[in-house]
Amino acid sequence: MSVENKRKIIIDCDPGHDDAIAILLAAGNPNIDLVAITTVAGNAELDKTTLNALKVCEIAGIRNVPVAQGAGQPLVRKRETAADIHGDSGMDGPVLPQPALSPVPDHAVDLIIRKLLESDGDITLVPVGPLTNIAMAMRREPAILPKIQEIVLMGGGSFGNWTPAAEFNIFVDAEAAKVVFESGVPITMMGLDVTHQALATPEVSGRIADIDNPVAGFVSELLIFFRKTYQDVFGFEDPPVHDVCSVAYCIDPSIFQCRKLHVDVETKGEFTYGMTVVDMLGVTGKEPNVNVALGLDHAKFWDLLCEALQNYAHLASKA
Repeated sequence: MSVENKRKIIIDCDPGHDDAIAILLAAGNPNIDLVAITTVAGNAELDKTTLNALKVCEIAGIRNVPVAQGAGQPLVRKRETAADIHGDSGMDGPVLPQPALSPVPDHAVDLIIRKLLESDGDITLVPVGPLTNIAMAMRREPAILPKIQEIVLMGGGSFGNWTPAAEFNIFVDAEAAKVVFESGVPITMMGLDVTHQALATPEVSGRIADIDNPVAGFVSELLIFFRKTYQDVFGFEDPPVHDVCSVAYCIDPSIFQCRKLHVDVETKGEFTYGMTVVDMLGVTGKEPNVNVALGLDHAKFWDLLCEALQNYAHLASKA
């Protein structure tokens, strides 16, 4: 992809350690045009995820990208957060000053709708939190559907991490996920099958720590905290940076091995609420509706992120 043909994306997020790194990858890669950042309740409450998004923009010098606050509650269910993984603030570990930046007055849903309607159908939505904002936008203004180039989401998988069956982002608002998955818009799903391969090993963490600028230093601190919580909660040696996969795919799809499969979202099961039911063998006979990522090139993935972090070298003098 040439710089002249940057991929336009809107990141809808709930920062979150890996959300923060996903934003930094997008803003630090020359082939991405980051049109907007929208926030949703998920890893933490909405005021916290919005504050965290602004802090990330502040440290990275992201000044011209609107940040819009979105839905603070799921469509139907009671809100659930992930303090065990991300800490009470949603982004525990690094200590950052209060940002001078503020969110724009628009609600995230209104901003998403406006940006899409004004576009040439060339904006990709990159939701890396619960899908509440995206579903609300689709319901409020169906005219956006043909305007969405693609949705590259982080969520789901053939197993769960919040329940045995369900991944966190889908579980938090499965009704919203069902709206999105049944929308007919092209979807690429970065589920746990692939994101659990995107592991920040000690070698990777060392590479990032060796990059001499405050943004890379911030990422190093994020990974130190994230490693500890993943060890404590899940017994992982190394933390997976789930949300970064969605942005990486937008930059270089060749990093990932994907299959077109049919995926349904379970909203009624007693034990399976929030499950993405992935028809691996085609037993339902239903047409594939999702491009499901199942593998990644570990070296290319981390090279991409390290190159983006090196692009923040101009901020080193402000450290």
